Formats: sequence, C-alpha cells, structure tokens
Amino acid sequence: MSEMIRPVRVQSRPNYRIYLEFSDGAKGEVDLSDLATKSVFEPWKDNSFFQKVHIGDHREIKWDDEIELCPDSLYLKLTGKSPEELFPKLREKSYA
Repeated sequence: MSEMIRPVRVQSRPNYRIYLEFSDGAKGEVDLSDLATKSVFEPWKDNSFFQKVHIGDHREIKWDDEIELCPDSLYLKLTGKSPEELFPKLREKSYA
C-alpha cells in the first residue's frame, strides 16, 4: 500500500457511536461506548461535546486538544482488518 488511508468524514451518532468514511471507500459506524466509561472521556457525557468530533490536522479523530483517537485503530475496528493487512511491513521479520 503506497498511500496512507485517511479519514475523510466523521459524524457523531447517538450512544457514543461515530460514523466514519475513509479515503479507500470504507465507511460505517464505530461503537466507542467501551471508552465512555474511562475518566479521560468524561466530557463525552455532555452530548453537545461529543457532537464536536472532527478530523484534526494530522488525520486524528478528535474532540479537543485533550481527546483524540488514532484513525488507524478506528479503521481496523471498522473494517475488521488486522494490523498486518493495513501495514504489510509488519509481516517482515527482523533477524538483526
């Protein structure tokens, strides 16, 4: 894979879900409710805050400068692909 897959659209949905579209055409909802119970995500309890989700300058999915998620992990969660499928170089073993 020569070009990095980028998120091109993100939108909040009810119950700590977000809708994502990626540059390769993958799209769908990701359930983030498992994160909502963690203290760092406390601001999500305010629905107006959760609705502020957007794509940051470095591909990250973010709400503010303190809460952001890795787009690659969200892509894996959305597509069910393995890290090796997304990053083929992970298959290579180092014998150094």
